Amino acid sequence: MKAVVFESVMNCKVCEVPTPDISEGGILLRVLACGLCGSDLRTIRSGHKNVTPPWILGHEICGQVEHVSEPFQNMYSVGDRLAVGPVVYDPMDPFCIDGKHELSANVREIGQQWNGGLAEYILVPEAAVECGNVLPVPEALESHHAALVEPASSVIHAHEKAHTGLGDSVLILGAGPIGCLHVDVARACGASNVIVSDINDARLSLVEAFEPDMIVNARSENLEDVIATTTNGRGIDVVITANPSPDSQIQAVRLAAKGGRVVLFGGLPHDQSTPGIDTNIVHYQNLSLIGVSRFAPRHFRTSLQLISSGQIRANKIISQRLPLERFQDGLDKALAGAVLKIVFEPNT
Repeated sequence: MKAVVFESVMNCKVCEVPTPDISEGGILLRVLACGLCGSDLRTIRSGHKNVTPPWILGHEICGQVEHVSEPFQNMYSVGDRLAVGPVVYDPMDPFCIDGKHELSANVREIGQQWNGGLAEYILVPEAAVECGNVLPVPEALESHHAALVEPASSVIHAHEKAHTGLGDSVLILGAGPIGCLHVDVARACGASNVIVSDINDARLSLVEAFEPDMIVNARSENLEDVIATTTNGRGIDVVITANPSPDSQIQAVRLAAKGGRVVLFGGLPHDQSTPGIDTNIVHYQNLSLIGVSRFAPRHFRTSLQLISSGQIRANKIISQRLPLERFQDGLDKALAGAVLKIVFEPNT
C-alpha cells in the first residue's frame, strides 16, 4: 500500500509499505480521509519523543471497514464507515474507572505507538476499539468532514471545563484551525459575543468565514484597549489561548473579567513554558486558570454529533482535499500557515 513515511526531521516520503496484518486483531480500515494536524507538523519540524522513524503519522481518521477481527464482528461490518479517535486509555487506570479518561497517565495513541492514517490502510488495534473512540459515521456525513471529529473533541473538552454558557463573552487568541473550531463550539454552548484575535493577516482573513462578532489584528491594534472598550471595562468571561505563545497566556489573564475563566489550550515550547503571569490578578479577580489536554470518549461522541448537525462547520475548516501523492504540496501550505486544514484522501 502507499503511505506517507516520516523518515527524519523535515523529510517525509510517499512510499510503498506492507499492508497491516489483520492477524494482530482489531479492525482493518481503508482510509477515506486523514487530516494533517498541528501536532503532525510539530513532529515533522522537530521530531517527537514517542515517534521513531521510519513512521506513519496521522491521527484525524475516517475509514471504511475492510476486515473485522472476531471480538468485534457483532459491532461492525465490512463497508461501515468509522471515525477513529486515536487516544487509547488503560481501562484499569483509576482516572478511567472514574470516567475521567482525559486525566489518565497511561495513554497510547494511534500515530505514535501505532502507525497512523496517512496511508491507504490502517489497523485500528483492539485496545482502541475497546475504549470507545471508534464510532460509526452517519450516512449523510461526508468522510472528510468526519476526519475532524478528533480535533474538535479537545475543543469541546475545553469548553466543558470552562463552563462556557448562555450569554458568555468568549475571546479566542489564535485564528488557526483550532481557533476556528473554538468559534463554532463557543456558539454551540450559547456564547453571545465571540471575538478572535491574531497577528497573522492571512489567518485573520480565513477566520472571517466563521463569522465571529469581532476580529482584532493584535499587531496593528491594542487588544487590551479594544476589549476594554467593547466590554465597557468589564473584560471577557472565557479567554482561550489557542496558540503556542507565552505572551498570549500573560495577556489572557489581564483580559479576563472578574470571576472569568482562562483556558490554556495551546501548549508552549519547553524552553518557554514559564511565562510571567501576574498571579495577583488571578488571586484578586477570582479567576479560574484552566489547563486542557486530550479528550474522553464522551467528548468524541459529542464532537461527532455537533459535526453531523452542522453546528461545527467542518466544510469551512477544510481548505483543501488532496491525494497522498500530493503530500508535500499540502505540507508546504500547512507549514506556511496558508491554509486552515488539509485533508488527505489516500484512496482517491
